[in-house]
Amino acid sequence: MQPSARPALLLIPGLLCDEAVWQAQVQALAPVADCIVARHGMADTIEGMARQALALLPPGAPFSVAGHSMGGRCALEIWRQVPERVQRLALLDTGYQARPVGAAGEAEAAQRMALLTLARAEGMCAMGRQWARGMVHPARWDSPVFAQILDMIERFTPAQFEAQIHALLHRPEATGLLAHISAPTLLLCGREDGWSPLSRHEEMQRHIPQAQLVAVEDCGHMSTMEQPEAVTAALQRWLDERPSQSQSRPK
Repeated sequence: MQPSARPALLLIPGLLCDEAVWQAQVQALAPVADCIVARHGMADTIEGMARQALALLPPGAPFSVAGHSMGGRCALEIWRQVPERVQRLALLDTGYQARPVGAAGEAEAAQRMALLTLARAEGMCAMGRQWARGMVHPARWDSPVFAQILDMIERFTPAQFEAQIHALLHRPEATGLLAHISAPTLLLCGREDGWSPLSRHEEMQRHIPQAQLVAVEDCGHMSTMEQPEAVTAALQRWLDERPSQSQSRPK
């Protein structure tokens, strides 16, 4: 098989998300990028998810990577593992810090485990109807987009949900990594994202040299599905940036 002349773009979904979360971007960017969407399977660590995603690419080949939500944490881990191969980095509606110690961290774990208990007892769709309301702009709670998100959640099993919860509860700390990112970096966030707020992306911008921040208006956490055209336009501008010629492994 002849290698593609288009640059490789690795797209990484977030928690309980699959190819559907990137569908609009894959369709729009297909003429300019060879889009590869990762799947997490039963991986239960961010590090393992990153290795699994990298295995989809030709060994040693350069690529750009965009991650949404939990996928953004995987994208940061990919930079940690193979920075010399990453030509561009895009982090959408995501975070970079480990789970906090003390009461805040315990509360997060309890909240996530309560959702898992609900999924086991009443099914993934019932859990999704409760959980996903916090992930989209309130104006979309009864919209076709919300229905698509529920359909996507229902394609997962409680066992897969448990594995991804484990990955998030044991997520690596990446604060020290940010200052060493030399690839052109896009930070994108829904203006009304209540899960990974804009303020967190502003913090990331202060740490990452020359990072560009885009706030998507009228948009919650699921930016790629809520405002697909705005997200695709931002990714197109990012792909047009010339990658750095001198990228070195972070210390």
